[in-house]
Amino acid sequence: MDKFFEIHKDIPREGPGDNQSTKKALDKINVFTENDNILDIGCGPGIHTIELAKNTNASIKALDIFDHFLDSLRKHSKINNVECRIKTIKGSMFELDKYFDKESFNLIWSEGAIYIIGFERGLKEWKNFIKPNGHLVVSEATWLKDDLPEEIKDFWNSEYPEMKTIEENLDIIKKQGYNIVDYFTIPESSWWDNYYTPLQNRINILEKEHKEDKNWLNVLYSTKKEINMYRKYSDYYGYVFYIMKK
Repeated sequence: MDKFFEIHKDIPREGPGDNQSTKKALDKINVFTENDNILDIGCGPGIHTIELAKNTNASIKALDIFDHFLDSLRKHSKINNVECRIKTIKGSMFELDKYFDKESFNLIWSEGAIYIIGFERGLKEWKNFIKPNGHLVVSEATWLKDDLPEEIKDFWNSEYPEMKTIEENLDIIKKQGYNIVDYFTIPESSWWDNYYTPLQNRINILEKEHKEDKNWLNVLYSTKKEINMYRKYSDYYGYVFYIMKK
């Protein structure tokens, strides 16, 4: 984890995304009042959490297991003058009942993090904490085509074998008792501008600093391989926002 944080140090996001896509997904559902509650699961450094605060009047609870990310969110929420509406909570998405009552939230939000618990399991377990007629919004790595080249298929089968197509995920959403409001794929620029390009810059620096350390170089090579896979096969997979209603 020390190497992970060193590689990801001070990059804008911990996964593909952009503020425009966050707002686009948020615009698909109801306007929120100061009496409403939002839970952001796996908030990371919270750039999208701040965007939620800027575009609603709701109270937001931001959950993550890492102090490093929660510290960053608190810092930037003050800079953006939204700290009064964001409460950070250190905790696990696997144990929501430790921190929250059932049917507490008008909206549960999770950008690029539901893969940790699994798409279907997350939809099933998190539903218990959404108010009747409330919403769940997640972004998830998704296959965009069926005829996958063996190289990219093998890569993601080893990294994230649970990745599914849009149609398969929509079936899961229906199976778990949600109504599908909308879905859309985020643009390729969302992978590069705020994630892979800053990440590649960090790798370049760290390769020079640790050029004699094989362990470090192996970790950096693995991260570079992921970036190169997307550069080569971006037509075949992407992050898809799924907007659903309980």
